[in-house]
Amino acid sequence: MAKSSKIEKSVQIALENFMGLSSEEYFLVLTDEYLSDIGKIFYEVGKKIVNEAIYVEMKAREFNGQEPPEQIADLLKSVDVAVCPTYRSLTHTDARREASSKGVRIGTMPGITLETIERCFGANPDKIVETTEMVFERMKRVSYVRVTTKAGTDFIMNIKGRNIIPSTGVLRKIGESGNLPSGEVYVAPWEKKSNGVIVFDGSFAGIGLLSEPIKVDVKNGYIINIDGGKEAKQLEEILAKAGKDANAVAEFGVGTNYKAKLCGQILEDEKVLGTIHIAFGNNVTMGGKINVKSHLDGLVKKPTVYFDDVIVMKDGKFTKEMEV
Repeated sequence: MAKSSKIEKSVQIALENFMGLSSEEYFLVLTDEYLSDIGKIFYEVGKKIVNEAIYVEMKAREFNGQEPPEQIADLLKSVDVAVCPTYRSLTHTDARREASSKGVRIGTMPGITLETIERCFGANPDKIVETTEMVFERMKRVSYVRVTTKAGTDFIMNIKGRNIIPSTGVLRKIGESGNLPSGEVYVAPWEKKSNGVIVFDGSFAGIGLLSEPIKVDVKNGYIINIDGGKEAKQLEEILAKAGKDANAVAEFGVGTNYKAKLCGQILEDEKVLGTIHIAFGNNVTMGGKINVKSHLDGLVKKPTVYFDDVIVMKDGKFTKEMEV
């Protein structure tokens, strides 16, 4: 089978098995100049499934969480199903939230590559759902999360009473939204109650794979210092453009996708089994209170994770305590 045929088959699996796209629905592909080739594949495959398909290409956003044009936001609300292969993420935008509230099913795919499409859409959805549900059920009872690593991370977050969100990438119900592909469980820690040191050694949204670690010091929920090489300086510059609240701890997440691999694209990276990610910026979508036009995730490899005082992951491997 030719490479293009494999990609088209993977896209068909994504639309039919993960998104539940059916013939009577109105389908929208929203993309930009950087991912238009992938957007066109989703359109060509999708229009064979549905009676009506729409392809829209907008100017790429400058950063994750930046709103699309008003006209496109209105269009997004008018369809049944939408997929968004875009350069920057539309997940944490008012446009996406408003469309979801109208019942639109939306799969966001910031920075998706052909390799991710072929690799991750071949996954068994049931296996991802099983792992995701296991972590979700265990995390629901937790007050504090602590993350440590041999690289120097020692970070604690208060999540007591916060909404725990399982994201499987299976988006078949009215109004469901999330990344496509997915496989993570995440939560918005309480504002101003996260403290410690995080050594990001995997990748970072807006930067890619890290050639050297980025050390971030956090006090009372906000970044107070960033150390490292050129990529640390790059992160500082990105955060400075978005304002103070872009430095606020927004999210803690656990990867649950056995097919995902660390590749430099945060869409796939944050789903990698055996990693955790911590994000800064907007978290209103996940029940937080930080509403800023930025959301940046960073990856931590081989973490040891404590749910309260219990180790549920040791050096990137789930312990038996995760299943309790």
